[in-house]
Amino acid sequence: MHNTVESLQNILLATKAIMSIRLFVVGLMLLAGCGRNVEVNEVTEVTASEDSLPKNVPAISVTENDWPWWRGTSQTGVVTDQEIPTEWGPETNVVWKTEIPGHGHASPTIVGDHIFLATADEKAETQSVLAYDRETGKSLWMKQLHSGGLTGKEGMHQKSSHASSTIASDGERVFAIFLNNDQLHATALDFKGEIVWQETIGAFSPKFGYAPSPILYESLVIFAADNWGGGYLSAHNRLTGELVWRIKRPATSTYSTPVIVERDHQDLIVISGCEKVAAFNPLTGEEIWTTNGTAEATVGTTIWEGNKIIASGGYPGKNTICINAETGAEIWHVKDHVYVPSLAVKDGYVYTVDDDGIAFCWSVEDGKEQWKKRIGGNFSSSPVIVDDKVMITNEEGTTVVFEANPAAFKLISKNTLGEEAFASPVVIGNHIYLRHADRGGNRQETLYCIGQVEEL
Repeated sequence: MHNTVESLQNILLATKAIMSIRLFVVGLMLLAGCGRNVEVNEVTEVTASEDSLPKNVPAISVTENDWPWWRGTSQTGVVTDQEIPTEWGPETNVVWKTEIPGHGHASPTIVGDHIFLATADEKAETQSVLAYDRETGKSLWMKQLHSGGLTGKEGMHQKSSHASSTIASDGERVFAIFLNNDQLHATALDFKGEIVWQETIGAFSPKFGYAPSPILYESLVIFAADNWGGGYLSAHNRLTGELVWRIKRPATSTYSTPVIVERDHQDLIVISGCEKVAAFNPLTGEEIWTTNGTAEATVGTTIWEGNKIIASGGYPGKNTICINAETGAEIWHVKDHVYVPSLAVKDGYVYTVDDDGIAFCWSVEDGKEQWKKRIGGNFSSSPVIVDDKVMITNEEGTTVVFEANPAAFKLISKNTLGEEAFASPVVIGNHIYLRHADRGGNRQETLYCIGQVEEL
C-alpha cells in the first residue's frame, strides 16, 4: 500500500512538473507574440540618387484647411485659429454623425469636400477605403481593396485592428496601406474611388498587426515596415507606385509612423523604434544619423521643435529622448515615457497623456517636468493642440480637453461619445472629427462632426 501511495505521489509530482514546463513554454510564446513561427525575409535594398527621382510628378496640393495625413498638415497634431466648442455630447454640438461600416482605428483624412477613412470587416474579411461628404457626412463611396487574408489572432494585439493606418492624400489621390496575407499592399485611388495603382510593398511578419501610416514627400509616398521578419522603409512614385528606394531596418517588431522633419538646408525622415532614433534623406533613403534611445518597440510618432527632435517609447524600455536634429547627438533624456500615444509640442513645452492616463508637461529645453496629473482612463490615441488647448481621447470614448499651460494642469472639459475610441481627434475648419464606437450587441462605429451648434 505504501509503495502504491508513493508511486501515485511521484506521478503527481511528475505531472505537475510537466504542466509547469508547458506553462513556462506558453508564457514564452505569449511574450514572443503568441508563438508564431516567423520566417526571416531577406530585404533587397534599392538605392536612389536625387538625379534619378521621378519627373513630372505634380506638387502636393493641400491647404491649411485640410487634414491630409496622420497628425495633419503640420505633421505634429498642432493647429491654430480654430473656433471650436470645448463641450459636446450625444445631443450637444453635434453638427452631423454617420455610421461607419466595419472596424478600424485609422483617423479621418480630410481634403477639400471629402473625408476618407480606412476600415475592415472582420466577418466578411474585407479591407476598404470609405469617402464621405465633409459638409453633411453623407456616404459618397466605398471601395473594397482586399478580400480574405486578414491576419489571425496569433499576429494581432487585442487592441489592434485590420485598418489602423491613416490614409494620406496629395490633393488628387489618396494612399492607403493594408496588411493582408502577410504582405503589405499599398493602393492609390482618385477622389471618385477608382484605383490608380496598387503595389505589393513587401513581406511583413506581424506580431501585433500593422500600424504605421503613409507619409508624403515631394514626388514620393513612403511606407514604414518594421517587423520581426525583416524591417524596411520603402519609397514609391506617387503617380505610378513604382519603387524608388528601399532600405533595410532591423528585424524588430515596432509600430511608429515616420515623420518629415523640416530644416533649412536638408529635410529629414525620422523614425523611432528598434532601440534607436534614425534619420534619413527622404529623397534617397541615405542614413544621416542614428542615435540609441527610446525602446525596442514604439508606437508614437516623433515630434520636433526648432532644432530639437523628441521621441518616446515604449516596450520593454522606458525612455523619452531629445536629439539634436543636425548631429543626432542626445541633448537630454528622461525615464518617463509614452508608448502608444504620440507627443505634441507648443511654445517650448511638450504635452501628452501616457497609456495609463497620466498627463505630462516637459520643457523642450532640458526635459524638466513642469507638472504631472492623473486624469483617468486608458489612452491609445494621440493629442491635438488647438491654439491654447490640448485635446486627447481615451479608449472609453471620452475626449479630455485641458490647457496647454506649463504652469499647471488645468482641466477644461471631459466629453463622452459612444463607449470606445482608438482613433485620434482631427480638428480643422472650426470642427472636430471623431471616430467612436458603441459596443452593444453589435459593435457600431460612428463618425462625428462636432462644431458650435446654436440651441433653438
